[in-house]
Amino acid sequence: MTDPGFLLEEARKARENSYSPYSHFAVGAALLTEDGEIIRGCNVENSVNGASNCAERTAVFSAVAGGRKNFSAIAIAGARVLPDGTLVEAFCPPCGVCRQTLLEFCREDLSVIIGKEDGTYMVTTLGELMPLAFDLGN
Repeated sequence: MTDPGFLLEEARKARENSYSPYSHFAVGAALLTEDGEIIRGCNVENSVNGASNCAERTAVFSAVAGGRKNFSAIAIAGARVLPDGTLVEAFCPPCGVCRQTLLEFCREDLSVIIGKEDGTYMVTTLGELMPLAFDLGN
């Protein structure tokens, strides 16, 4: 796995492209392929909430569309956007839909890095986030 701080910085760069006018919560994700390429994703909201897409799924879908399906880590950086544009970072683990999507394309030992701007972060695995996950391979 790459340096968590480096991958989190890539997630923050992805977060800059977030389109989140409804939740005011911007999220970026950086998905690391097994061959070292980084695929970025950000959340993209829509006034019809079901048409919105999370940062993690945007990264996975972009990777798959580009022919990549082998991943070793993902970093996620989320922040509340205040009215003055200030970002207040918070730990932002993947939602249930994103966890299931990651499971479709990643092994349970995928490293999941969740961090904040102050340098604090946690590292877990997809398996720890998805105990007893629905998986047709089981």
